[in-house]
Amino acid sequence: MQIKELGHLVLYVHNLERSIAFYRDILGWRMLFGGDDGFKRIPAAAFSSPANRTHHELLLIEVGEGAQEIPVGRRVGMYHFGLKIGDHDDDLRQALVTLKENGVTILGASDHTITHSLYIADPDGNEVELYVDVPGVDWMSDPSLSLAGTKPLVL
Repeated sequence: MQIKELGHLVLYVHNLERSIAFYRDILGWRMLFGGDDGFKRIPAAAFSSPANRTHHELLLIEVGEGAQEIPVGRRVGMYHFGLKIGDHDDDLRQALVTLKENGVTILGASDHTITHSLYIADPDGNEVELYVDVPGVDWMSDPSLSLAGTKPLVL
């Protein structure tokens, strides 16, 4: 077996409408269906990036406000998922303005040599990395660049 690509991500969320607003209105995902026009048997919403790469890349399933929170600190499970948002630091700067205007929790900013990243929390505490590939860095010709370390990023 050989994995060809990451197909999609499914997240359980407390409140579907709140998460739809975050992923659609703030992060700019294109909603395929969900909310009032979604599944009839379960509260869910599906999204795709503007590239239309596949039938859906993100699926949100509502589990209610009473569902257990994500534990804080070191734990087994997902740490974060990354979303490429552009090709230059200017794209990150614009994202930072949008995130601040919408009161999104910003967890950090990192220079990974091959990428520059902002880390944020979605309404349910899932960590999301918004990143750009650093122009001119050829990680394919030197895979060790992926392990170059992390430095603070100042935008």
